[in-house]
Amino acid sequence: AQKEKLKQISENADCLMLSATPIPRTLQMSLVGIRSLSQLETPPANRYNVQTYVVEKNQGLVIDAIEKELARDGQVFYLYNNIDTIYNVARTLQNSIPDAGIGVVHGKMDRDSVEDVMHRFTNHELNVLVCTTIIETGVDISNANTLIIENADRMGLAQLHQIRGRVGRSSRRASAYFTFTRGKQLS
Repeated sequence: AQKEKLKQISENADCLMLSATPIPRTLQMSLVGIRSLSQLETPPANRYNVQTYVVEKNQGLVIDAIEKELARDGQVFYLYNNIDTIYNVARTLQNSIPDAGIGVVHGKMDRDSVEDVMHRFTNHELNVLVCTTIIETGVDISNANTLIIENADRMGLAQLHQIRGRVGRSSRRASAYFTFTRGKQLS
């Protein structure tokens, strides 16, 4: 409504709309030629593409990826999208990497608990966040540059792309590991 009001005030003005991810309606209008669309292909200065790996789940690889990030004083998102067993995953990681500060966040937690864990993660009191897709949007923690998604094959490509955007938000090289169950055939 605000955009349309501005266009009425000055009919000859050009209108530039910016979106990190164009909504389907805008994308459709562009594809059929109703509206023009351009893309900014150049990343911001000192930004790198996220190195993305699609790999069979391997606990050794997971531990190595986490330890590598922690060695450079970085932080890790470990996405495990099953609330019933998420604390078991966090416990397993804690047993494998005793020096790691591990927190858990999921959508069934009360608001204060989520805020507390996120505050501790943002302030580097925690360096591994075991979480659900609750981090999909609105999370901008530039020190978190490793993402591990367990059972990534259960998510859609658009969702994976969105979640992968949670890392690589600084001048450090970021990595994303999309894991799937050993032996599973992917289409």
